[in-house]
Amino acid sequence: MSLNDAQMRAVHHLGGPCLVLAGAGSGKTRVIVHKIARLLQAGLAPKNIAAITFTNKAAAEMRERAKALVGPRAAKDLAISTFHSLGVRMLRESGTKVGLKENFSILDSDDVLSVLRDAGGTTDAALARRWQWTISLWKNQGLDAAAAEAAAQNDDERVAARVMRLFQERLQAYQAVDFDDLISLPLVLLQRDAEERARWQAQFGHILVDEYQDTNAVQYELMKALVGEKALFTAVGDDDQSIYGWRGATIENLKRLPQEFPQLTVIPLEQNYRSTSHILRAANAVIAANPKIFEKKLWSDLGDGEPVRVVQCDNEEHEAERAVARIQSLRGQGGAVKLADFAILYRANHQARVFEQKLRAAQLPYKVSGGQSFFDRAEIKDLCAWLRLLVNPDDDPAFLRAVTTPKRGIGHTTLGSLGEFAAKWKVSLFEALFSPTLPTVLKGKAIDLLHAFGREVNELQHRAGHTSGAEDAKALLMGWLKDIGYEQHLYDSEDSEKLAQSRWTNVLDFVDWIARRCGGEIRNDGGLTEETERQTVLQVAQTISIIISLAERDAEQDVITLSTLHAAKGLEWPHVVLAGVNEGLLPFKSGDEDMTPERLEEERRLMYVGITRARLTLTVSTLMRRKKGRETVAGIPSRFIAEMKLEEAGAKEDPRERLKRLRAELAAKAAASAEAMKLPPA
Repeated sequence: MSLNDAQMRAVHHLGGPCLVLAGAGSGKTRVIVHKIARLLQAGLAPKNIAAITFTNKAAAEMRERAKALVGPRAAKDLAISTFHSLGVRMLRESGTKVGLKENFSILDSDDVLSVLRDAGGTTDAALARRWQWTISLWKNQGLDAAAAEAAAQNDDERVAARVMRLFQERLQAYQAVDFDDLISLPLVLLQRDAEERARWQAQFGHILVDEYQDTNAVQYELMKALVGEKALFTAVGDDDQSIYGWRGATIENLKRLPQEFPQLTVIPLEQNYRSTSHILRAANAVIAANPKIFEKKLWSDLGDGEPVRVVQCDNEEHEAERAVARIQSLRGQGGAVKLADFAILYRANHQARVFEQKLRAAQLPYKVSGGQSFFDRAEIKDLCAWLRLLVNPDDDPAFLRAVTTPKRGIGHTTLGSLGEFAAKWKVSLFEALFSPTLPTVLKGKAIDLLHAFGREVNELQHRAGHTSGAEDAKALLMGWLKDIGYEQHLYDSEDSEKLAQSRWTNVLDFVDWIARRCGGEIRNDGGLTEETERQTVLQVAQTISIIISLAERDAEQDVITLSTLHAAKGLEWPHVVLAGVNEGLLPFKSGDEDMTPERLEEERRLMYVGITRARLTLTVSTLMRRKKGRETVAGIPSRFIAEMKLEEAGAKEDPRERLKRLRAELAAKAAASAEAMKLPPA
């Protein structure tokens, strides 16, 4: 497929800042990779081109497409990464200038929660989780603890700000950062250190930012600091798909671009290569109700296709039954229709339950997007804690998990005494192990067990720092697992042998995954034979948290997808059911909270995202009665249904007519089948 005129303009604009308004399905990734090729053609070295996106999956796809276009040799040196991975790279190289040791730890969400509970002196996980969300939002707005305390609006926020201060003190003591710090600390580095700022600006001759509408305030400032006065960047995004305001993303970043970069060139991509015209007309009609930052209107030359269907359902069960019937009907029409061609999308996670029940009853396999990740499994978290401890022995959360997994006779009482001792002398738990004064609080066997653990960690750290290449790395890790008796630990901790075996298989997969990243494998890529870059186990362990946080291990399966609208962004399916399109659900409204114009606009953008996931058919279902807490209330169709302006297309489906049509189809199939049975054998 050749580039259209708008895509060509975006690819060939090299002389200054550029905003590509990439509507849904308009080929934005294609534009980014072709622009990379054009920059290389203009003489820029691959290592001087940065393409930044939000997930490892998106970065991997971009890297593969770039490789196919520019060849493996050039693609190998391109700086294609997530924002967080770029932050890790900057801090590994220059973190000492913002107070970090070289081997700092990156805490995952569970670790952060644990530290927050400790900092706030609470056992209430829900309260700690609220602090976590609030602190994350503040960090994404560029606020530190002092600024957050000054900005606090009520007592709850003032408490959260005080907890934030204690939390940051603990992170400093642990030589650890959370995911938000991976963006904010590089920004601090660039703002405070002119030499570092000049170095990093020289590093990147052109920066491309994908999904620009999802950036938060700190990510915007980081990009601005990296491009400097040259302002050689390409931002690719869509103001109509800005749906992550709840986690700090701000549509204001789009508004700021033309103000702060008056020389900005804006290029809208309006041709959609995904959806039929009926679907796009509905999407355009809905989003037209929002105020516009930039004008654009999607169009398609894929034909009208089927009209968008609106179905009225009695309640949630009836809605799920109709969704299943719709899937079965489309599959029964013949052709190469797979289960993976279908998605049921909804606003909130709780809506999935009844669809799961009905799909199971119909024996239709499905997956729930956003279910438990491979990396969230307890056995994988255990091993990650050990790896993190090797990188940074001052990582207290990793220490506590590693020292108790598998069990080695070190109980809570011993760890409590060790913790009090470490807190008193302001050292990490690991450092406290070898203090000459520790015997004043711990005696005999407890000391011996702790020292044995400390020696075990030190020995493994040494070996991990001197072992590189996939084969040797795997041998090291399997030997270590045998030494600590981890397989036996799994079998001892599970009643079911089958479950224990499954968990051990996960461990083996993880070992392979780590080993592969240690490189040293010979690959033949496009006629180019090369050894993959060798890394030590310790080097791989340094980036383990960020790799895992953004990893998506969804193998391609022929199953129906159930997903929230937020999780569905960036994906597409031939057939989509958009469920629960009712006031209170979409747009979502909780309790007595006000529906501000800003919130309504974001909910409308969410509806727009849902509509534009569909390629061939879209069914929108609304409830006549719906559950609200323990009550059943009258269901009011969402205002967004009227905004779709479907009446002209006659899209509203009469259930009686549908039943008549289905009966006719079944009768025709039965007649055809009976006729076929009468035929003589060939």
